[in-house]
Amino acid sequence: MARGGGAEFVAAADMTFAAIGRAGIGQIEALMGIVPGGGGTQYLAGRVGRNRALEAVLSAGLYDAETAERYGWVNRAVPADELDEVVDRLARNIAALPEGVIAAAKHVILPEDLAEGLLRENDAWMGQIMRPAATGLIRDGLAHGAQTPDGERDLEGLLRRLAR
Repeated sequence: MARGGGAEFVAAADMTFAAIGRAGIGQIEALMGIVPGGGGTQYLAGRVGRNRALEAVLSAGLYDAETAERYGWVNRAVPADELDEVVDRLARNIAALPEGVIAAAKHVILPEDLAEGLLRENDAWMGQIMRPAATGLIRDGLAHGAQTPDGERDLEGLLRRLAR
């Protein structure tokens, strides 16, 4: 499961893969009264487009592996028992490339300039995190076990119940 900062890490990675039936990814910050930070909005929009990024951020839902693949959030969704084999094979193939090919590919296949978008994201996050609603939702989430294994299993549900 990758939520919040974990989902931001996934979106920032060069390549990601998800196990069908086990993986889930979501930007849940809206349930805490804030927007994603850490480049989450910028990398996500670059991967899935503005419309789907807005859906993911504003729905604060947990997306399964197949949906994340269809949206472009992850490269590929594969059966859980095949995930290690798929990723290991790709890693071996990449590692076997002639010297300089990886660096050259990463040099020519650049993400868009993120500087302005990251500044906007930071300003929006800072504007929300200081609001009483966000402070209260985050405090209540922690008080109700959002950081515990049980809370993590249904984090979206826990936060939605608190927001009512």
